[in-house]
Parts: sequence; structure tokens; C-alpha cells
Amino acid sequence: MTATIVLILRLLLAIALYAFLGWALWTLLQEFKQQGDKLAVQKKPAITLYIQIDRGMENVRRFLQPEVMIGRDPNCDLAMIDEALSAHHARLTHHHGQWWLEDLNSTNGTFLNREKLNTAAVVITGDQFKCGNTVFGIQVEDSDGLSPTNAS
Repeated sequence: MTATIVLILRLLLAIALYAFLGWALWTLLQEFKQQGDKLAVQKKPAITLYIQIDRGMENVRRFLQPEVMIGRDPNCDLAMIDEALSAHHARLTHHHGQWWLEDLNSTNGTFLNREKLNTAAVVITGDQFKCGNTVFGIQVEDSDGLSPTNAS
């Protein structure tokens, strides 16, 4: 009789333990799903580039993706016709809440605010960088879609 009661108690305890584990895993899964949905809805980072070609002409391009490849290669996000540009010259990437500029071992180098770029550097609104014969002005937008200088 005692052995039967102990067996029933063990089974009930095992069922309770597995029910608790199932509930905990289900709760974690729901939490992960909510966090994923929040991240998916967040506004993508935006950066606007003011492109000044050596003939004095200016072009404006706005990018919403977190990576912008600059070079002569037609597959680059910003493909330029500039003989001094490498095929894959530089890259702008958004991570850790900031935009970073990086030279991709280009032949002629990348210059940020007239200084040669040796490692990836954070860029902000008002910075200028030069790739080949082309100068780029930068305007970084905050999460509201406004430049920090335009916000009141």
C-alpha cells in the first residue's frame, strides 16, 4: 500500500515538473517572439550622402539599409564612374547605434575630414570623406527621420 502511494506521488511530481518546464519554455518563446517583433518594426537607420563630383556637380542619395558599399563595381550600392575609385573602395555600416566608415584596402585610400582613414571610424552629420576624386558629405538621421542639427 505504501509503495503504491509513493509511486503515485512520484508520478504526480514528475508530471508537475514537466508541466512547469513546458510552461517556462512556452513563456520564454513568447518573450523572444515579442522582442523579435519589436526589432522588426523599428525604423531602419538612414544616412544621406551629398556627392560632389570633381566637376562641381552634386548628387544626393539617401540609404535606409544598414550597409552601403561604395566603388566602381556596378554591384555596389553606390556605383560611381571615377577612375581613382577601386571596384570595392569603402563601406558605410550601421551597428552599435552609429554609422561607421571603413576603407576596403583601396588603391588610393579613403580620407575622412582630410585625414587618411586607416581603421573604421564613426561618422556624424557634417563629416566629409573622399574616395578617389569624389567628395561625400554626410547627414545622419535619428530615429525620427530628422538630422540632429534640424531637430528643435
